Formats: sequence, structure tokens, C-alpha cells
Amino acid sequence: MDDELEKLKRRKLLELQRRLLKKPEQAEKREDPSPREVLSRYFVGRAWEVYNAARAQFPTVMPQIEKALVEAMRAGRIKGRIDGESLFYFLRQIGLPVRLRTTIRFKEHGELKTLEQKIRESR
Repeated sequence: MDDELEKLKRRKLLELQRRLLKKPEQAEKREDPSPREVLSRYFVGRAWEVYNAARAQFPTVMPQIEKALVEAMRAGRIKGRIDGESLFYFLRQIGLPVRLRTTIRFKEHGELKTLEQKIRESR
């Protein structure tokens, strides 16, 4: 009986030690946020839409730009929020003409209609 109690105590102690050893590892991982997490702190509005469109259109260049943006954000050179328009013009200035999907919509009687729907109705 005492042997079984000792074994249980040892198991519990080992389990607690393992948990305690895992906690510092998890804390270290949290200290270094991923590039996506860093970007999400600064991106507002339609910035992710522009970023994802640029990444799809320029898959070889965007990882380098992402790395440069994240480094600048971590170093404090970029302090303000980045909206979709700012990111769009930044990418354009460095030579990446990002194409975005655009739609024209009309608000008529409290309902949003696309240009296509508006033309169909007028026929």
C-alpha cells in the first residue's frame, strides 16, 4: 500500500515538473510574436485586403517586403496605424502596382445594388 502511494506521489511530482518545464518554453514563444501578429497590430481597415492581393500577385517579392515592414515596426520606425490606402500607395511607390477588385454600388430605397443590377432594371 505504501509503495503504491509512493509511486503515485512520484508520478504526480514528475507530471508537475514537466508542466513547470513547459511553461518557460511557452513564455519564450509568446515573447517573439509572428510577423502576422506584428502586422495585425498596425493594419487597420482594408490593409489586409491590399496585403493579401499584393501577396497573391507578387508571391516572390512580398515576403521580403513583409520582413522589412515587420523589422521597421519592431524597431519603432513605423509608429502609426497603416490603412489600406496607405499600404496601397506604399506598394505602388516601390514599384508594385497592386490590382484590387472594385465594384460600383448604388443605394436605392435602402438597398445596395451593383452597377450590373442597375443596368438590368433600366432595360
